[in-house]
Amino acid sequence: MQRLASRILIVVAAFVLVVAVVLVTKSRNVRTEAGGPAPTAADLSIKEVELQEESAGGGHWRLLADQAQVFDQEGRTALRKVTVYVKDKEKNWTIVGDEGDLFKESKNLEVRRNVVLTSDDGLRLETTVLRWLGSERRLWTDAPVKIIRENAVIHGTALDVNMDGEATTVKGRVNATFARGTGK
Repeated sequence: MQRLASRILIVVAAFVLVVAVVLVTKSRNVRTEAGGPAPTAADLSIKEVELQEESAGGGHWRLLADQAQVFDQEGRTALRKVTVYVKDKEKNWTIVGDEGDLFKESKNLEVRRNVVLTSDDGLRLETTVLRWLGSERRLWTDAPVKIIRENAVIHGTALDVNMDGEATTVKGRVNATFARGTGK
């Protein structure tokens, strides 16, 4: 019996030794990647971007981004931490989002992730993506929206705003809640 126990102990010790040698050998051959930002195919990368434009009708917009990557062949600029200030004849809006794309030729804009639009008259819109189609002067999204203004909250599955026609459409299953005013 003593002999059997000794043989089992020798086999277990040999097994542990083989496993240890394999682990040490593999750990020495592991390749590590260099830290830092991942390489990008962008033609140009810029930090702290500011773009401005004024229209003939008196409108003005200003775009700020923490970082921009320009892709010339695509005609697209990828943006990080985007803020857009829009001043129209009568109202001012601010749009913020985590990322977005600005398209060179059309000047169309898409803002994504944690998008919030606020206006100087108390309107607040929350969604995951918001697009500006410059040729049609149209602001739209096919993502769920939440619109808050004074004592009203509106939820919908999409939004379409025609700036020229001054028409706003909340699409899909719409839920609106109106609270009684505070007497102001």
